[in-house]
Order: sequence, then C-alpha cells, then structure tokens
Amino acid sequence: MLDPESSRVELPPIPGKRYFTIGEVAELCQVKPHVLRYWEQEFPQLKPVKRRGNRRYYQRHDVELIRQIRSLLYEQGFTIGGARQRLEGESEEGGLSPVDNALMIKNLRQELEEVLRLLEG
Repeated sequence: MLDPESSRVELPPIPGKRYFTIGEVAELCQVKPHVLRYWEQEFPQLKPVKRRGNRRYYQRHDVELIRQIRSLLYEQGFTIGGARQRLEGESEEGGLSPVDNALMIKNLRQELEEVLRLLEG
C-alpha cells in the first residue's frame, strides 16, 4: 500500500510552455516516464502529440490530466479501471475538463482581484 504522506507531495508549477517532453512531464508530475507511457494505453483521453521518431510532446492540458490521474490513483486510491470510469463519467456528465477548471479559476481570481481594487480605491 502507498504511504499517504509520500503521495501528497506538492507538485511544481507548470511552466508557460506550449509543449513538454516526456522527461519534463515526468518531473512536473513526479512519475516515471514508463508510467506515463502505460497511462497512455489505459486512458484514452491522454493523447500526446507524436513527432519524428515517435517522440512524445505533451501540451498543458495533457499535464493537467496526468496530474488528475495521479491524484485519483495515488492520493484517492482509485484503481486504473476506477480512475478511467471516473474520468469518462466526468466528460459524459458535462463536467469541466482540467483545462476548463483552470481557466475558470483564473478568471474568477482576476474578477475577485478587480473587486478588491474597486473596494480599496
């Protein structure tokens, strides 16, 4: 069984890049590259761009999805099948994708900062 303390590690912020290599994603999500390749087979939503020589290039939404998968598996204790169902259920229920969630939070924060400036001024 996983140690709950070791799985609740603070992950580094995602840089503002367009594409990430598998090594960079492994560091950002604190999982091994072979785990990422395995998850690509298990989670149909995870489709990194493949270029020359079958090199994988992940986009920001891929990194956020991987972090969500990591949380489901390592922190919340889901099995691969359970995590897959959970992710499929969210998209069927009209739940927001990780990218949409991040955008919504960012917009909300900007609006709240604007309200704070108005109240202070």
